[in-house]
Amino acid sequence: MTVADTPVSQDNFAAALRSGVRAAVDWLVERQKPDGHWVGRAESNSCMEAQWRLALWFLGLDDHPLCARLAQSLLDTQRPDGAWEIYYGAPNGDINTTVEAYAALRCSGYAAGHPALLNAQAWIESKGGLKNIRVFTRYWLALIGEWPWEKTPNVPPEVIWFPLWFPFNIYHFAQWARATLVPITVLSARRPSRPLPPQNRLDALFPEGRDAFDYALPAKPQPDLWDRFFRRADKILHGLQDFGHLTGLGGLRSAAVRHVLEWIVKHQDADGAWGGIQPPWIYSLMALKTEGYPVTHPVLAKGLDALNDPGWRVDVGDATFIQATNSPVWDTMLTLLAFDDAEALDSEAADKAVDWLLRRQVRVPGDWSVKLPKVQPGGWAFEYANNCYPDTDDTAVALIALVPFRTQEKWKARGIEEAIQLGVDWLIAMQSQSGGWGAFDKDNTRKILTKIPFCDFGEALDPPSVDVTAHVVEAFGKLGISREHPSMIRALRYIREQQEADGPWFGRWGVNYLYGTGAVLPALAAIGEDMTQPYIGRACDWLVSRQQANGGWGESCASYMQADQAGRGEATASQTGWALMALLAVGRAQDRESIERGCQYLLENQREGTWPEPHFTGTGFPGYGVGQTIRLDDPLLAQRLKQGPELSRAFMLRYGMYCHYFPLMALSRAIRRI
Repeated sequence: MTVADTPVSQDNFAAALRSGVRAAVDWLVERQKPDGHWVGRAESNSCMEAQWRLALWFLGLDDHPLCARLAQSLLDTQRPDGAWEIYYGAPNGDINTTVEAYAALRCSGYAAGHPALLNAQAWIESKGGLKNIRVFTRYWLALIGEWPWEKTPNVPPEVIWFPLWFPFNIYHFAQWARATLVPITVLSARRPSRPLPPQNRLDALFPEGRDAFDYALPAKPQPDLWDRFFRRADKILHGLQDFGHLTGLGGLRSAAVRHVLEWIVKHQDADGAWGGIQPPWIYSLMALKTEGYPVTHPVLAKGLDALNDPGWRVDVGDATFIQATNSPVWDTMLTLLAFDDAEALDSEAADKAVDWLLRRQVRVPGDWSVKLPKVQPGGWAFEYANNCYPDTDDTAVALIALVPFRTQEKWKARGIEEAIQLGVDWLIAMQSQSGGWGAFDKDNTRKILTKIPFCDFGEALDPPSVDVTAHVVEAFGKLGISREHPSMIRALRYIREQQEADGPWFGRWGVNYLYGTGAVLPALAAIGEDMTQPYIGRACDWLVSRQQANGGWGESCASYMQADQAGRGEATASQTGWALMALLAVGRAQDRESIERGCQYLLENQREGTWPEPHFTGTGFPGYGVGQTIRLDDPLLAQRLKQGPELSRAFMLRYGMYCHYFPLMALSRAIRRI
């Protein structure tokens, strides 16, 4: 008999809740960094290690100490079937990750007959071979001499000059796409490669020979006019580039490349990376090297040295993993929210965290200011160093975290009120026309960009999402901003419009409907919404219907491609926390038993103060291209997106502290409501 099956008295149950909360708070205090912040590991997929190994080869760093360690990480993460996967427990491997890992191991000198490579080769062949790989994987193969550059989508550096009114201006792309696209324009223009030595080439992946291989991009099912236009335009761009090389008319291109390089250097972060994420970091290094920057140049040296920074690097035995991003600001502010719920704010740990958080506010203009030049900065970023790209989600949660401290004299003297006001003003300015908020930019919704062949990697856009919008609404509610404020009227209307017919809300930045619903219902309570309304009841009914026999909740990443998986998957602590916080925010009497069972699940599964959780419950993007929920009943969906439930175009994450502070919040709130 489990805890979930065992009847307990309310006194014993309340005592168990308090004990679980104390243990979780103690766990956090013990793991706080000396300067006051918290950070967990951000796990993603093996493309990170494979691409860094290939980049070190391209950069000529054959003796770099990471080479062998990155190769070992790939051997350690290969699936039994020979593939590499996008997220923990994925139903299938990913063709792109597997090809890149295979290439990286060959680059490291592993023979084609090595068992790991033979298994990978067989799996790749079983999935149709190289014809099904994405654009980014084609770029990587071109960089090591295994793919013809003229058979990759052309991204001309002249895009840097496109004016803001032009549809293809770089600032109309999502932050992550923009920061990655800019350095790729240099690589696309110059077509550099450092071919693998003959004994390490990828001949085994061309079983019919290279001359017989069709390098063309796969045709889209039922292409529209724009799809056909961009395919034709890509051929024309390649033709013009070839003509320029033949005639020597390269002056204009050289000027464009110089402008791009200036943009890249200007956008380097203080820690040496770019954009707070892996792709612009790695492509910027290669673009600069291509244009003659030696690896000893201060910009490249700083970028390479970031590989030794524990904020990016994780060593496990003989293997090294390079994180796709890092989450100290996000983890610290959410820990403060958990401390608030646990009534643990009156502590040295909380004071140190608030001090650290205030110092992380971004007060310089970033890319967002190109479209909003008159708006004063005031946001927070996700990572240790990313002044170019503060985001609305971090800013909203930072405001929630700071609310309990705004009346204290010591924090008033530190300028907390000014920090809050700057954050509020910045968020209001960043609200999109729909009433919602995107993550990094305002009204980043030009769907024509998703038709460009380059944009087959996942998401090219950053449109408003309901989970980010809910966090802003919750922040404004806790700050006392009226629901009658024009910004709130529009936001609440947007949230209502985004609800699914059966009750939940889509999760853009967390998996999935459990995350979206777990964000919306506490936000509505914070803003003073009437929580007895039918649309809120539908959301609660949906949550209760998804509770599992063990009392927990879980949702697989596969839910982004399979509608019948919404709210279904192996139970996790983080997702159980989201569901409980949603139900507790509404407080329906009929949900009491469900809430108690959920709490018992968390108590039963707590280990030494925390909760083990290997599952990926965070998302960078679900792979739809448009950055928002789409119709999953389209019979051609898998063909259109080039992915199934394995999410080959997606980018999923496991944030190491999600399984800790979200359950802690839920248990703490339950103490006050049960």
